[in-house]
Amino acid sequence: MSEIVMYEEEFRRIDEELKKLHQLSNAKLVFLVDKNGQLIASAGETHDIDTTALASLTAGNIAATGGIAKLLGQKEFSILFHEGERDNIHISLIANRVILVVVFDQRTSLGLVRLRVKKSTQTLEKIFIELDRKAQAEKKTAADTSPFAEITDEDIDKLFG
Repeated sequence: MSEIVMYEEEFRRIDEELKKLHQLSNAKLVFLVDKNGQLIASAGETHDIDTTALASLTAGNIAATGGIAKLLGQKEFSILFHEGERDNIHISLIANRVILVVVFDQRTSLGLVRLRVKKSTQTLEKIFIELDRKAQAEKKTAADTSPFAEITDEDIDKLFG
């Protein structure tokens, strides 16, 4: 799995989208995690929650659910929902790269959360497509300007041969 390269502008846009989702869905907490369990960004009530552990466990949950999907002949389950006594968790996979988590309680409904997540998912997918495009362009530029770009295997053989 490739690492996510994050640029300031895209991070700002992601942060804004999470804050918007938090507000419009009336959720307690919204956060974005990579598939390795690293927290990317969050919005909402994070002071009483170990977000590092929650991010890691969420990624594990997605991985386990992916295993279940394969056993059942499915590609994946892109949306998960866990209902608790006080809090509920809506988890969705975005662009098969990152995990969007919305923690909510009785102040809102699953229907509203699903509607708002669907809209935010479209925005976040576009941001991650742009991130990929930028990272690829930067990689190409770095390879083109590398002092070693002109050295061939033959040159190396001559040098050490």
